[in-house]
Amino acid sequence: MPQNSTEGQASISYKPLVQDAIVLTGPTASGKSATAIALAQIINGEILSLDSIAVYRGMDIGSAKPTTEDQRTAPHHLIDLVEPTEDFSVACYLAAAHAKVEQIRLRGRHPIFVGGTPMFLKGVLRGFDPGPPADWGFRQAVEADLENHGIEALRERLQQVDPLAAHRIGPNDARRMIRALEVSHQTGVPISHRQLQFDHYQDPNECNVFTLNWQRSQLHERINKRVQQMFEDGFIAEVQNLLGAYGKLSRTAAQAVGYREIIEWISQDTEDTHVLIEEVSAHTRQLARRQETWLRSFEERRIIDVTEPDKPEVIAKKIAEKLFR
Repeated sequence: MPQNSTEGQASISYKPLVQDAIVLTGPTASGKSATAIALAQIINGEILSLDSIAVYRGMDIGSAKPTTEDQRTAPHHLIDLVEPTEDFSVACYLAAAHAKVEQIRLRGRHPIFVGGTPMFLKGVLRGFDPGPPADWGFRQAVEADLENHGIEALRERLQQVDPLAAHRIGPNDARRMIRALEVSHQTGVPISHRQLQFDHYQDPNECNVFTLNWQRSQLHERINKRVQQMFEDGFIAEVQNLLGAYGKLSRTAAQAVGYREIIEWISQDTEDTHVLIEEVSAHTRQLARRQETWLRSFEERRIIDVTEPDKPEVIAKKIAEKLFR
């Protein structure tokens, strides 16, 4: 396993960043990025990506990474940080985020976080305890068990030592299950208990967290159009180039919606893309629903209702008015 994560270093806790920055979130395809660019122009801001796929070099189309023109209009940070073969932990992200926020504020500008990756967002809003350094021998043993017995057996093992973590971690997120087992093994304290200190929400009146909220039917239409455009822009070729250059992607990169389906499609040696596009659209709509459900758990947020044909500039102006009134 790549040892590029801050899990392999001395344990450092990260304080919340939400009182030092603006956070703009919402489900995929909700217009966050365009709104953030417009907001940055209004308030003299710089944008920090909250996207676990945009950190990977070469994964551009599937993560809707900002274009060269976008980056000329407003500075963007926390993109293209690592190769797509590397794991990139929440702790890695927060270490980079804290450094960037400090630099932006020293320039007299406003940091604007934008994106929807749950664990990155939670770390920014509430802080994060990465736990003790990695125990690579323990990890290798658990990974061997995973290979031999499957992910259900891994989940059952976690259920025995940390039921709350087993409930919270996604059913296919083997990396986080292994980390939870590792923390319990090293410290004797379940990782879910260690993280309780970071589960307290911030007062909405003391932070600037905005969620773009669309009617479900309109959001689904936006998703369908975006996915279609991604394929027209060369999404399949992007994945083929990544596989050609790297052979195999990291677990996080390979499981990202869109990339996962295209990798499977390539392995089937077929030329029919119709079913593939429909599958990616359906899975992206499912992702949006999960994001909406997850975002409702954050009492920090202030909801910005959006509808067609609202323009990013209009939405950004609404947010700016709330910031400075």
